[in-house]
Amino acid sequence: MADEAKVEGQKEKQEEKKAFKKDYIFAVGKRKESVARLRLYQTIKDTLIFAGEKAKKGEIFVNNKKIEDYFSGEIAKAKYLEPLKLTNNLDKYVLTFKVEGGGMSGQLDAVIHALSRALSLMDIKNRKILKKKGLLTRDARVRERRKVGMGGKARRKKQSPKR
Repeated sequence: MADEAKVEGQKEKQEEKKAFKKDYIFAVGKRKESVARLRLYQTIKDTLIFAGEKAKKGEIFVNNKKIEDYFSGEIAKAKYLEPLKLTNNLDKYVLTFKVEGGGMSGQLDAVIHALSRALSLMDIKNRKILKKKGLLTRDARVRERRKVGMGGKARRKKQSPKR
């Protein structure tokens, strides 16, 4: 009897999961110590409020700030818009990022990686375009750890006596 109730409970949970369909695509991008979690909203609901205002198509938010405020400068703008321009998706979606760890450069690269991954999930054609440009490749270079007996640096060795 208990087994039957357990099986029925599991079936109900599975049906609930099928009924609840999320309205965004989730992707993670990483670079150095930075991690960027992306939600790409295809349809806009009235409940989407970021930075104190209702979200519109084509807007990008990073840590509840507009992306222009978070990553300032024309070079950064060209970098984070590149995957959208390549796939012709410039003003089609609302993008929200949660970024943590690392510095600004690593965070920007993590944002680009997450965005490229999400766009490749949407369409196989996008994947081919982004892969050719190298935007789907995870840049795995990280800071080298400090070793014992090296005087506080990763590769420095203590000077030995001359004679």
